Amino acid sequence: MNKSTLALAVAVGVMAQQAGAAGFIEDSKATLGLRNFYINTDNRNGTAEPSRNEEWGQGFDLRFISGYTQGTVGFGIDAIGLLGVRLDSGGGTNGNVASNGTPGTAYGGTVFPSESNGQAVDNFSSLGLTAKAKISQTELKLGTLQPKNPVIVTNDGRLLPQTWQGGQITSGEIKDLTLVGGQIEHVKGRNSSNNEQLSIGGANARTANSNKFIYAGGDYKITKDLTAQYYYGNLENFYKQHFLGLVHNWSIGPGVLKSDFRYFNSSDDGRNGDESAYFSNGAYGNSSLGNGKGKVDNNLYSGLFLYTVAGHTFGGGYQVSNGSSDFPWLNQGDGSSNYTITDMQIQKFNRAGERTWQARYSYDFAKVGVPGLTAGMVYLRGDNVDTYASRVQTSNGASEWERDLTVAYVVPEGPLKNVGFMWKNASWRTDIAGQRDQDENRLILSYSIPLL
Repeated sequence: MNKSTLALAVAVGVMAQQAGAAGFIEDSKATLGLRNFYINTDNRNGTAEPSRNEEWGQGFDLRFISGYTQGTVGFGIDAIGLLGVRLDSGGGTNGNVASNGTPGTAYGGTVFPSESNGQAVDNFSSLGLTAKAKISQTELKLGTLQPKNPVIVTNDGRLLPQTWQGGQITSGEIKDLTLVGGQIEHVKGRNSSNNEQLSIGGANARTANSNKFIYAGGDYKITKDLTAQYYYGNLENFYKQHFLGLVHNWSIGPGVLKSDFRYFNSSDDGRNGDESAYFSNGAYGNSSLGNGKGKVDNNLYSGLFLYTVAGHTFGGGYQVSNGSSDFPWLNQGDGSSNYTITDMQIQKFNRAGERTWQARYSYDFAKVGVPGLTAGMVYLRGDNVDTYASRVQTSNGASEWERDLTVAYVVPEGPLKNVGFMWKNASWRTDIAGQRDQDENRLILSYSIPLL
């Protein structure tokens, strides 16, 4: 039994003895989230498999969040139960089967895990438990977590969300300062029922892994409109990462201008420095592999500006990814997110040397008498991308662009109140060697039912 599992068992035992205490039941909440999810991805040129991905499923997300027992130290327990049911996998176009029927080697398809023949499973499920303790304004959690901060972000872009195994402590004892620290040992992907070890893009899947990611940091509210951030993350044998952020809201005329500045400094750790199986993707032409991979070496700078007025939000941003490697983040190859301003529907725009600008616009139709209806558009263009294969440069200053459209409606009242509909459409075009242009549509129907 590992340390986190033992600690969870002890905590649950203590909590169970006090479950009848006031506060534990009275402050508990339970909800059932329903998500009907359809995705269709069309790879429009080239020959690399697959040419089309299509899946449709129904997801169930049952959550219980307890209150705390009374006393100086309060104890509680949370639970999350996830179930995904396949409605259609597009006749074998789940993203893990070639057109000739050959099974792929991915962890799973676009939405569902895969059978040994590469076909999507009929259903998949998981259960996560989290023991927690609280004293004053400090809270400790052990078990299943879904952290979201600049160095670790939980992905929720498919039928079911990603979950992590580990421990986290959060403290708000000092006014205007929130501190957080934790250690993650395993991850359960959004298309998986299995706990996997941790890795990064470029590393050898399922062989070069780590079971230790530590993180710590805090948010300090300098004024009511200005927040400063610092976070540190270390994936053992892969990378060390420092983050600095500054967010400011400024009332200008009838609207508000939000400025969001981010800086990441990432460097190699342990085996990533000299073992090719642990290398990151990047722009290395003379590494031991000669295929662009090497140790983590990246500095990423970005600024995003959003001006909101009368339901309109206008935005623009710029990001530079300096260094020989791509920007690193926790990425096992089965779907992941990071805390960059360029993490979009299809691509992330943080390759080695890449420079990306973006423009955004969104509108809240409540301002014209249609509450619950929103729409938005984002356009990004990145360039200066270099790629290599067999020590030969295959792309020199290549570029890519993506355009994302989103239309969403949440029923504001009546018998269907809180039922949500969303359409997400994206197009990606590139001249990067070996990549295929993509068009993608997602249709999402969601509803949350309170049970307690």
